[in-house]
Amino acid sequence: MFTGIIEEVGTVLALEHSIDAVRLTLRAPLAVTGAKHGDSISVSGVCLTVVDQGPDSFTADVMQQTLDMSTIGALRPGDPVNLERAALVGDRLGGHIVQGHIDGTSTVQSVTPGEAWRVLRFSLDDDLARLVVDKGSIAVAGVSLTVSNAGDDWFEVSLIPETLVATTLGALAPGDVVNIETDILARHVERLLSLRSNR
Repeated sequence: MFTGIIEEVGTVLALEHSIDAVRLTLRAPLAVTGAKHGDSISVSGVCLTVVDQGPDSFTADVMQQTLDMSTIGALRPGDPVNLERAALVGDRLGGHIVQGHIDGTSTVQSVTPGEAWRVLRFSLDDDLARLVVDKGSIAVAGVSLTVSNAGDDWFEVSLIPETLVATTLGALAPGDVVNIETDILARHVERLLSLRSNR
């Protein structure tokens, strides 16, 4: 489990492709601090397992399902990624409960600058629209954010200067694609309601 508070921006070092998987190696000096084989690290919102590591890097295997529904498969050496180590029991929950089990991807529709912030509008698939509410929580590329506005097929987030410089979100432009994870509480409520209505 994660909180969506990004610890560092890492860099893709290498991708080894096989028939239905990718072995991904990332430069991540902070994220590997205290990490061990089998630990979980969120990579731009996707929970990956450490299978190997060096003094300032780690390697993870990514299966086909994850490649199909995330931006991981489009990464190239040199690309930046948001990184967060799994939360420790007893830590402050600075963001919200983020599993690293993304719902899919979303495309940046517009970027509107403000005097001290920036508003980003993202596309929203029909099957996720009911899970995204104004002032609710959402993880975009692994970053815990508050939905500042939402429509039937889009949502917006307002980014403060700290988020713009401490994550990859500050470099986003219209057309860019990001991983998104809706609020786990909304997902459970939706499931319970759908089961009740099917009775």
